[in-house]
Amino acid sequence: MTVQGPETPSRRGRRSFTMGGMPLNDMPWWRWRSNVRSALHMLSDPAFQQNVWLAGVDGYGDVTDAVYRLVEDTWLDNWSAEKYVGTIFRDAQEAALVDTAVLRVLRIMHQVGPDAPVSAYLDHDAWPEAVRAAREAHVRLSASDGEDPDTPPRTLEVLRIMTRAA
Repeated sequence: MTVQGPETPSRRGRRSFTMGGMPLNDMPWWRWRSNVRSALHMLSDPAFQQNVWLAGVDGYGDVTDAVYRLVEDTWLDNWSAEKYVGTIFRDAQEAALVDTAVLRVLRIMHQVGPDAPVSAYLDHDAWPEAVRAAREAHVRLSASDGEDPDTPPRTLEVLRIMTRAA
């Protein structure tokens, strides 16, 4: 008779800390995931873009800040999110949705320029499609992390506190 141990013996007795409901110990590069999710959240919410970015509300950065948060640590402007399956992204579907959003947003950024006003992005013909792609990725990542995708985006200061605190 063979006795089998638990499926995940390395996790036995470990506490599961969370950041806003997202388990911190299940994705090795959860801080990078947090930045990607924050950017996708802001890029996917037209009401937020109008009421915060276009209105110039402090604490959330602007479109360029969101794009840099999306690609700065991950280099998703240079290679596929598929490279990060198991570290930042849970599966190939998450990675594919993120790749689509990144490509659409970067195409617009390259056309209007990184220093363009928020209105240049929001008025761009391809912006609705970029928002839709960001929304699909945001919803998928939020659901995977057990969070409500429709909660308002967090400020950048809250994001910094949450990623520093754990």
